[in-house]
Order: sequence, then C-alpha cells, then structure tokens
Amino acid sequence: MLQNSNKLMNWSLRTITSQELGFEGNSFLEGLVVSIFIGGAFIGSISCGSLVDKLGCRRTFQLDTVPLILGAIISAQAHSLDEILLGRFLVGIGIGVNTVLVPIYISEVAPTKYRGSLGTFSQIGTCLGIIASLCLAIPSENDPHWWRIMLYIASIPGFLLALGMQFAVDSPRWLCKAGRIDDAKEVISNIWGPSQVDKAIEEFQSVIRNDGADLDSSWLELLQEPHSRVALIGGALFILQQFAGINGVLYFSSLTFRDVGITSSAIASLYVGLTNFAGALCASYLMDKQGRQVLLIASYLGMAVSMFVITGAISFPIDAEISSNLSILGTIMYIFTFAIGAGPVTGLIIPELSSSRTRGKILGFSFSVHWVFNFLVGLFFLEMVEKFGVAPVYAGFGGISLLAAAFAYYFIVETKGRSLEEIEMSLNSNYQGRNK
Repeated sequence: MLQNSNKLMNWSLRTITSQELGFEGNSFLEGLVVSIFIGGAFIGSISCGSLVDKLGCRRTFQLDTVPLILGAIISAQAHSLDEILLGRFLVGIGIGVNTVLVPIYISEVAPTKYRGSLGTFSQIGTCLGIIASLCLAIPSENDPHWWRIMLYIASIPGFLLALGMQFAVDSPRWLCKAGRIDDAKEVISNIWGPSQVDKAIEEFQSVIRNDGADLDSSWLELLQEPHSRVALIGGALFILQQFAGINGVLYFSSLTFRDVGITSSAIASLYVGLTNFAGALCASYLMDKQGRQVLLIASYLGMAVSMFVITGAISFPIDAEISSNLSILGTIMYIFTFAIGAGPVTGLIIPELSSSRTRGKILGFSFSVHWVFNFLVGLFFLEMVEKFGVAPVYAGFGGISLLAAAFAYYFIVETKGRSLEEIEMSLNSNYQGRNK
C-alpha cells in the first residue's frame, strides 16, 4: 500500500502544489520534480538487492518506511521547490525499494498453489490506493491548502507497515540461507502446514548446496548463466512493458474521455482506476489457473488490438460520435488487458525465474531498467505525439505489444504450480549436470 501513498503524492504535487509554490505551467520545473522522483526510485531499486540479501524482506520493509515517511512529511511542510525535490527524492528511494521487495516477499512466502493469485494483490492494492487518493482529493476543489493534509495522510501507510511487519514472518528461504533452520521450519509449519516442512527444507538446502549459502551475492554473478539469462529476460520484459505505451495511454485517457463529454479529470481517472481494478481481480482468479505465460501473451495481444482500434478510429473517422466511442472502448480494453497480464505478471515472473542466491539483485536490476525506460517514455512521448500524431504513436504501441507477445511465447517459461526450487533446478544446467 506504500506505493499508493505515492499515487496520492503524484496527483497533489502536479496540480495544487505547483500553484502555491509558483511553478504552475513551468514544464521544466514540473518535469524536474518527476525526474528527481524517478532518480530516487532508480537508486532504491538498484540498492534493494544487497539490503534484502543481508537483512531479509521483513527488516528491509521496516527500514524502507523511513524515507517514505520522511519524504511525505517534508513534502507536506514544503514552502519551496528545494523542499519538494528533497521530499520527492526520499519517496522515490522508498518506492524503488518497495517495488522490488513486494514481489520477492510474496513469491518467497506464498504457498506454491496460491503464489500467482497472491502475487496480484500488489496490483489490486495499487488500484485501491489510486481510487482512495481520488476520493481524498475531492476537498481540494474548495480548499487550496488541502494538498498538505493529503501528503500528511500519505505518511500513514509507512507507520502502519513498520508496525505491521513487526508481526509478520521472515521468508523461510532467507532464514534457511541465514542458517536459521529451526526458525524456517516454524514459519513453514505456520503458513504452509506441518506436512510441508520436511519437503520444503530439503528443497531449500538442495538449492543452497548447489548455489552457495552466502547471504551477499556479487553483482558480477548476474553476468554468469543462468542468472544472466533471467536478468536479460527481466530487463526486456520491463522495456517492452514501457514501450507498449501504458503511461502514454494513461496520460491521454482523460482527453479521450473528454471527447465523449466527461470533462472532470477526476471522474475520468476513476473510470481508469475501476477498469484497472477489475482487470487485477480477473488476474488474481486466472493466474494460478491459466498460467503466467498464457496471461502475458493474451494481455499483450489484447493491448495490441486495443491500440489498433484507437488508431483506426482516429485515422478513419466515419462519424465523430462513433470514433469517440471506439476510442473510449479501445482505451478501456487496453487498460483492462494490461491489468490482466502485462502489469501483474511482469513483476511476478521475474522472482519466480530467479535463483534464490541472486533473486534480490536480478529484481533490483530489472526494476532499475523499468524506471529508466519509464523516464524515457515520459520524456519523449509528447514530443513524438507532436511530431507524428497520436495515431502513428498508438500504432507503434500496438506493434511493440505484438513483439512483447512473441517474446513471451518464445522466452518465458511457465512457472504455474511449481515451487521456486523446482523452477531453479530446471533452469540451472550445473544442477542438472550433477544429477546426471
């Protein structure tokens, strides 16, 4: 839910704060605020791998709440651009760490049978956070200082997480790597059932014997097989996700809704949030039934069709009303199909394919790639639209979506119903060679 406090902050800092702090309409300064946040997120993501190796997910979560809480409070009290930038940078660091931590923790703690469904809860929580932030923003229409209250509220999830993780369990896989076998057995018994203890510990120890029990893996190991292959897949998935245009479509969604008479950006955003939420719920139901690869392929194919529908509506307008309705339909379809696969599966499949030894660093690398290309797409999107028009850019998004579907078909291994250790053993040629 800490990611949701950032959604609330994004909305506030790009609207009312720009008026009060004197940089409304200054695209350079508004872009600087966003850039500082993404820079912090990049640093947080790339540093998370080492932290989670040494401290485990539970303690890293608690440590991560410090920049998130401080960043929200500093932003709430800001009276200058410098204070806003400092607050955004701290929140960026916290969000960067958090985006890496959440999928690692869920994948390592969740029972194999429900790992996919539980992995989508992060997406569901984000959707709920966006909707909640929109509701919290309502008083700002009449109170120009309400944004400060919103940002104080944004610090609350950090306090709740710091307290809640005190009662949460450590990952049994991390406990086993740390040599705390008895603690690992207790956690497995409590969350997976006593009957799973012996089998799970045997699998953990088998992987540790093959991979090594050092809690602090080296970044250079990502250059070795099979870690390099998984790191490349993780980076490629996030590059394709960003170049498939999710941020551009969300940016233009309010304009698309305006064409059919929905003039309130808050109402338009609410439609988008509800669509995203519906897609995430479907993903939660389908993830462990249909599998990750199937959902990823279907999601990108649906996104491609949606982009081509919008492109056709813009390029070949038969009737103004029909074109507007097709644009709305395409936008809703795109967001819904993104939420079914490209959104939740991308963050879930990478820790599942990663080895226990390098999981934190591979995910940290993958999300750092995500933040870089998130920034690049945001930087050049409007320039591309101005130069080529919306239809060609959306057609390009559709083409990238088709490429992403093909990539998922040829390079993604299905992980449904398999423990992380089973997946790791099947991908590690050294382990297979030893068995032979």
